[in-house]
Amino acid sequence: MAFCTAINCMDGRVQLPVIHYLKERFGVDYVDSVTEPGPVKILAEQTDSALLESIFKRVSISIGKHGSKSIAICAHADCAGNPVDDETQKIQLNTAADMLRERYPGMEIVILWIDANRDVRELS
Repeated sequence: MAFCTAINCMDGRVQLPVIHYLKERFGVDYVDSVTEPGPVKILAEQTDSALLESIFKRVSISIGKHGSKSIAICAHADCAGNPVDDETQKIQLNTAADMLRERYPGMEIVILWIDANRDVRELS
């Protein structure tokens, strides 16, 4: 059984599109979901240490217990938990990804944007 990890918004509209994308992208059987409202804001701003540690703990369980080799950081249009424009969220995505690469060296980190049509696109 192969796993990857998704750090995603709790919004139910984006869960299945991300899971389907990641199963195909990484050829995994399962996607461990770490969800929060607007997680890219939490990771990019790093102002709420309790939420940060909660996210890190759950990612570490996915890596340590399920052998996850890849992490996707996700954001989406019309996010109630992070009500900023799309471009701001994309900047936050990159900042969050840089922080995750530093915290989890050797892990493949991908950035996913889910548009208003629920189409998943990988950003570089």
